[in-house]
Amino acid sequence: MRSTHTATLDRQPTTHEMSDSAIAMVDEQGTVLGWTQAAERLVGYPAGDMVGRSAALVVPSFEEAPTISAFVERCRARKGWSGTTAVRHRDGRQLTVSLRISMLRGQDGAVRWLVSVTDVRKLSRQATNGSVRESLLTRSPIGIVVRDSQLRCTWVNDTMESHDGVSPEQRLGRRSTHTLPAAKARAFEAAMRQTLRTGTPGVHEFRRRLSASPRREHILMASFFCLQDAEGRPVGVCTISVDVTESRRAQERLAILSEAGTRLGSTMDVMRTSQELADLAVPLFADYAVVDLEHSVPTGEGPAVRIGPTGERLPVFLRAGLASIRQGVPESPWERGEAVPVPPAAPFTDVLRTGRSHLEPVLDTAPGTWPDQDPVRARKIHENGMHSLMVVPIRARGVLLGMALFIRTEDPAPFQENDLLLAEELVSRAALSLDNARLYAREHATALALQCNLLPQRLRGGTAVQVASRYLPADLDIGVGGDWFDVIPLSGARVALVVGDVVGHGINATAAMGRLRTAVHMLAEMELPPDELLTRLDDTLERLGEDVGDIPDQLAAVMGATCLYAVYDPATRRCTMAGAGHPPPAIVDPQGRVTFPDLPTGTPLGVGLGTPFEAVELELPEGSLLALYTDGLIETRDHDIEAGMNHLGAVLSEPARSLEDLCDRAMETLPGPAPSDDVTLLLVRTLSLGPAQVASWTLPGDRTAVRSARRLTAGQLAEWGLESLEDSTELIVSELVTNAVRHSSGPIGLRLIQHQVLTCEVFDTTDCLPRLHRARTTDENGRGLFLVAQLSRRWDSRPESGGKVVWSEQDLGRPSTVRPQGRPAGGACAARA
Repeated sequence: MRSTHTATLDRQPTTHEMSDSAIAMVDEQGTVLGWTQAAERLVGYPAGDMVGRSAALVVPSFEEAPTISAFVERCRARKGWSGTTAVRHRDGRQLTVSLRISMLRGQDGAVRWLVSVTDVRKLSRQATNGSVRESLLTRSPIGIVVRDSQLRCTWVNDTMESHDGVSPEQRLGRRSTHTLPAAKARAFEAAMRQTLRTGTPGVHEFRRRLSASPRREHILMASFFCLQDAEGRPVGVCTISVDVTESRRAQERLAILSEAGTRLGSTMDVMRTSQELADLAVPLFADYAVVDLEHSVPTGEGPAVRIGPTGERLPVFLRAGLASIRQGVPESPWERGEAVPVPPAAPFTDVLRTGRSHLEPVLDTAPGTWPDQDPVRARKIHENGMHSLMVVPIRARGVLLGMALFIRTEDPAPFQENDLLLAEELVSRAALSLDNARLYAREHATALALQCNLLPQRLRGGTAVQVASRYLPADLDIGVGGDWFDVIPLSGARVALVVGDVVGHGINATAAMGRLRTAVHMLAEMELPPDELLTRLDDTLERLGEDVGDIPDQLAAVMGATCLYAVYDPATRRCTMAGAGHPPPAIVDPQGRVTFPDLPTGTPLGVGLGTPFEAVELELPEGSLLALYTDGLIETRDHDIEAGMNHLGAVLSEPARSLEDLCDRAMETLPGPAPSDDVTLLLVRTLSLGPAQVASWTLPGDRTAVRSARRLTAGQLAEWGLESLEDSTELIVSELVTNAVRHSSGPIGLRLIQHQVLTCEVFDTTDCLPRLHRARTTDENGRGLFLVAQLSRRWDSRPESGGKVVWSEQDLGRPSTVRPQGRPAGGACAARA
């Protein structure tokens, strides 16, 4: 046959293409037996002009063939023909079309031919609209069935049997009710009757399962065409079916991978990501799936495991993800979080060594195989009918993170290469998320370890307060923050109570917190009032910001912090506090009444506004409860700060409970296993020093004050039973009062406090703080404070309203002795003692 068209026998039709095709049925001589409305629209000939005439009228290439029979014989040998050719329109113009000729068989071996023609221009438009994608994904040939007006099968091609498993002998002469389930047959025939009645092509999708496997269900897309006789009457319906199973599976795979990109990595929790991976695989292509991670991955601790020779010791794995189509996952001998042993003879070892996946379509459990050498796994394999296995390494950036196992139990079909490709693609997407989470977990673990080491290991409230505390880091996605708290012993049995929160999260915020906590301790040692201490701390944070220069991530970590600093004096039961952008403390009196003092908010530290801080002084009844906290305790995504403060007050309104119990109750109200921000709570119950523990006097500002001070001190020590400290204390009092007499002009205060140590305090009206300096051998004065330093366990001075206090502390129970000479000498502000 001479023709100018190009034959392409392997090209498959699309659903859109078939529904828009012009269909004709011809006999072996090329005579048209049936015509469709679509054929009339394409070439302009109605059924009356074509039925009973040669198809060569519209297909010029038929005329060019040596004989029609020769062309038919060539089509018979190939069971059809397809290609691009030209057809003649009724108005004389020629159209380039895609032509298909398919052989149909009838009863008694009769043969007919179905000719389908599609305009190439329409195909081009479909390709532009994306319909060509269906053609690229379709691999099965078309199935054809021609039925009469009673919907009985009269002609069928050989391909149709591969679509639904029905042989031509079982189909010919019968309706679809004999080959399809009743419900599907009714829907199928209703669509065909609609086409017979209207002449309009229709499309219907149906599914046929050719095996017991739920994943071996075939999806068929059927297009219906009404065949007309010479008078234009419907004489039958032609059904052209396309197996779109692989197309749909490919689309499902693309959808799953797209969903994986959305779901996987939505959290920085490696355990949750592992579970998401297992959940995606079941029941998509596996009946049972597990994800085992190398044991250091969830914590971020330990060196990374590289792919390569495993040596004598195999890595330790933890079961991180677990999913099954069966309730309770009976296939797994190990629960999530448990260690999973790796038998040396199993294929897992090769996967670890090579980094390549392992596909075992038929899981062999015969004697001598690897399952036979692993009794635990072998028992589960037999009990649950595991018959097909895939092992895919989880790796990223050259690091082995773990392994994913996919197994089939109820689905009898074995895993194939395309299943392995999907599993590898799914695992590779999860691997990047897992590795990012691993690196983040490592940073989180480092920051948490640093945070825990920088926070106080033991709180000492002395005789001033009873103390309890809690610290709870934020969840893994947020990261450890810069919260801290502290209880700092001060002179005179007083304590400083501190809580703060550095802006941001991560290791930089934690490091900045450590710097601030150290700065607070240094400033507290200077005995500064709360408002002045915050001012100095604000300057310190600004300098820290200047030190990091233009390093953005470090600069963000020290750009701001909030802080609350309070000093409680058990001798007077007075508490002085100041805040820098921090929530006020909760104060609960012994009767359970809760208040939040009207504390000036102040600006956060480090913002550079230069606004002065204000302090507030309160007198607290003995046994009062103070709660210092960070905003993570009172503010959540669902509740504002005011609601959180009210809730905290309700928890603390039972002051008779122990501090530990109150801390636990406050933490139990937090939503979820881990908060969205760090949570810090410092609870203190105030104590007071009774009159028998404190003795204070006011002395005149003249030389008689020294003698009176020594006498009063000796009498008080005798009353307390501390006669062993009398000599050393009288010397300390003499030196301190002498300095006060020489450098002040007003009355002098003397106070002795018996608590964990013996404290001696001398108040005068000058604001010049004394300091130690080295006296020369020719100096007659300047050794008074040096003597005080030798007799005391520690000494210092602090500013007070209207003057200063110089104080010293001695250990109870043993007298202080003058230590060897050679230390720096002491002196006052101007003249030496």
